[in-house]
Amino acid sequence: AGKELDEIFLKLEEHYHDMMDIEFTIEQGKLWMLQTRVGKRTAMAALAIAMQFEAEGAISKEEAVMRVAPEQLDQLLHPQFDPKADFKVLTKGMNASPGAAVGKVVFSADEAVHCANKDQPCILVRWETTPDDLKGMVAAEGILTSHGGKTSHAAVIARGMGAPCVCGAEALKIDAKAKEVVVSGTDVVLHEGDIISINGTTGDVILGAVPLVRPELTGDLETILEWADAVRSDASRGRNIGVRANADNPEDAKLSRDFGAEGIGLDRTEHMFLGDRKEIIQSFILAERTGAKQQALGQLLKVQTDDFLGMFEAMDGKTVIVRLLDPPLHEFLDNPRDAAVELAHAEARGESDIQLKARRDMLARLDSFQEANPMLGLRGCRLGIVYPELTEMQVRAIAGAAAHLKKRGLDPRPEIMVPLVSTVEELKVVREQIETVIASVSEQTGVDLNIPVGCMIEIPRAAVTADEIGKYADFFSFGTNDLTQMGFGFSRDDVESAFIPQYLSKKILKTNPFETLDAGIAKLVKLGVEGGHEANDKIICGVCGETGGDPDSIQMYYDLGLDYVSCSPYRVPIARLAAAQAKIKSNGGAQKLA
Repeated sequence: AGKELDEIFLKLEEHYHDMMDIEFTIEQGKLWMLQTRVGKRTAMAALAIAMQFEAEGAISKEEAVMRVAPEQLDQLLHPQFDPKADFKVLTKGMNASPGAAVGKVVFSADEAVHCANKDQPCILVRWETTPDDLKGMVAAEGILTSHGGKTSHAAVIARGMGAPCVCGAEALKIDAKAKEVVVSGTDVVLHEGDIISINGTTGDVILGAVPLVRPELTGDLETILEWADAVRSDASRGRNIGVRANADNPEDAKLSRDFGAEGIGLDRTEHMFLGDRKEIIQSFILAERTGAKQQALGQLLKVQTDDFLGMFEAMDGKTVIVRLLDPPLHEFLDNPRDAAVELAHAEARGESDIQLKARRDMLARLDSFQEANPMLGLRGCRLGIVYPELTEMQVRAIAGAAAHLKKRGLDPRPEIMVPLVSTVEELKVVREQIETVIASVSEQTGVDLNIPVGCMIEIPRAAVTADEIGKYADFFSFGTNDLTQMGFGFSRDDVESAFIPQYLSKKILKTNPFETLDAGIAKLVKLGVEGGHEANDKIICGVCGETGGDPDSIQMYYDLGLDYVSCSPYRVPIARLAAAQAKIKSNGGAQKLA
């Protein structure tokens, strides 16, 4: 029976050209085969098995590429809990950014930085993060929030940084001032300094330290990605779809390049205005005198030019799409409620009338920038039209950095992207301003500058009028986060934790539309692509939303005719593999060996 079983194993493997899961029994010395199916495997095993079958000549390189599930690559790109570890889950949240982390609980960005400076790993625990928390998010090993979903600020920034993140853990009742967390349904109370572990791949939160395993990129992974890239670039097998990265600093840009990104599809300049730069942008926003505003703009021009010098040099010879300032200005300002509390304390302390007036004036200024619905308010290109000096400063910094690097013999390739365009007139006005500044810098430096100008398509009206907008755009980039929000009428930070889980369980939605492109939103993208090409047959169309790194979405984007997808640096290898598989599936499947 043993010999017969070996022969059947070999026969099944030769037939399926794969590693098989086999069930059998031996009854009174007679072998009975019960069933067989393709065996389950880890990412490491999937790579090894695919490589071995290709080496034996059993399958082609294309088939080997198809054998590895892109989602599995997360196991190879981020730290994970040791599979041998024994632990008890304290509570769960949304698996917002893959990987695992262990560290001390901290409740503020400053404390996270303090821990990092002392080489003490920490987990930043917040109700929800804001741009003010960025330095702490960078310093922490991982991020844990009790509110928000997979496209909340915490989740998006964490994925971009490759940091583990668990969001929307609603059982956590966080009191940042008291520096403690009550875990509902348990008798556990976490205090600052307590050790916890989080798993951003599963959403688990654990009390205490869980041993971590830190996988490394292997030769097999590099080889399979090289084969995937060869498939993508093979014109005989159909059109190519490129893979770019979303990155906002030279470190992330270099990481993207190391992971195989062909350029930067989204450089979010608002992330460059944080930290010590926040005071500068605040002084611009709040200044009432023209001289003070100009002084702040001068300072911003200098730091922005340095930012772009670093970005363009890190991506020398590759495209860097720079998005002009997008968020509403109040995001850079202090919370007016905090200012109101400080005013009340100052009144109780008996501060002078002059000091109190200054505080009241500041509170009034802060209040004047608050909006009922900031997502639909003064942001994106509207901000640049109302405050044209901001657009001029940013374009001057981009063009100036490019000219400087060209003089040094480098090959910077910036492109300028206008956000939140809804009418062709908006793009015409902003493009004219951009081109005027570029021409001015070119004349001043004596350097010929050819900087394409495009826009984001993230408002439904822009998608359905793309045949007009495309006349003034060298490229379109579909921002599917906002396009999904506006298409559905969802506020993503609210609905993902409030009712999306119920919609999924009741099958009202098949998938979370902020993770995988929705078929209805795909129709808007289709209108945008077709309208753009009708207006400009040379237009380049890509996507820079969160779905740009999702394998199922990448298949849809390939079929919709997009030229590239752009995703966070740590998802670039996943996108490279998924893009190759999309091309294979859409062009007759994998070519089998004779």
